[in-house]
Order: sequence, then C-alpha cells, then structure tokens
Amino acid sequence: MNIPENLKYTKDHEWLRIEGEFAFVGITDYAQSQLGDVAFVDVTTVGETLEKEDSIGTIEAVKTVSDVFMPVSGDILELNAALEGDPALINSDPYGEGWIVKIKMTDPSEVNDLLDAKAYEEYLGE
Repeated sequence: MNIPENLKYTKDHEWLRIEGEFAFVGITDYAQSQLGDVAFVDVTTVGETLEKEDSIGTIEAVKTVSDVFMPVSGDILELNAALEGDPALINSDPYGEGWIVKIKMTDPSEVNDLLDAKAYEEYLGE
C-alpha cells in the first residue's frame, strides 16, 4: 500500500497535500483499491466554503458510489478538470494526477487533527 510521507490523512481515507496557502484533496490508494474502477467524479461544490467533514461530492465506481469529505474547512477553488475526461486517474495515480479538488484552507490549525503517514498506516492495520 502506497502511503506518502508528505501528506496528511483522514480516517475516511482522504489525503491532504499542502502547498503554501492552498491544499489539494484526494482519496488514498487504499480507498481507490476498495472502490474499484472509478467511472465518474461528481463535484458540485466548486465556489463553496465547506466545513471539515462536509461532503465535497461523490465518486462513482464499478462497485459503489462513495462520498468524498473535506479533511479541513476551506473554500473549494477548483475541480481537477483532468478527471472529467479520465476519472480512472484516481485509480492509476491517486496521489498525483488523480487529485480531486484544490482548496484554500480557512482554518489551517485543523491540519493538526489529521493523521500522518505512520498513524494512517497503523489505522489501516498495515
């Protein structure tokens, strides 16, 4: 299981990558493997301000439909446009090209509540 050290994680299997005042949100390698082949990403929250643990949107896969939740509170600035043409990027590159939304955090202190790579690995029982 791929769990990059430079990211923060939630127990709902989202990851957060901080880049200055912005952050990117996606789902973990574990989550995409449980979902199966991703067929569609539905995010209608661009332009909205969401609280930590609010639903960003859904991921539709062969096996199921799953909500994606905000790891921290923030403004949804952008949906990864590449996912419209190739939602399977979430399967092939969940931590890179498969990011879901770009946000501006409204309460950066909430990052302290997230899991680091070691804690997420322990949570998964790896």
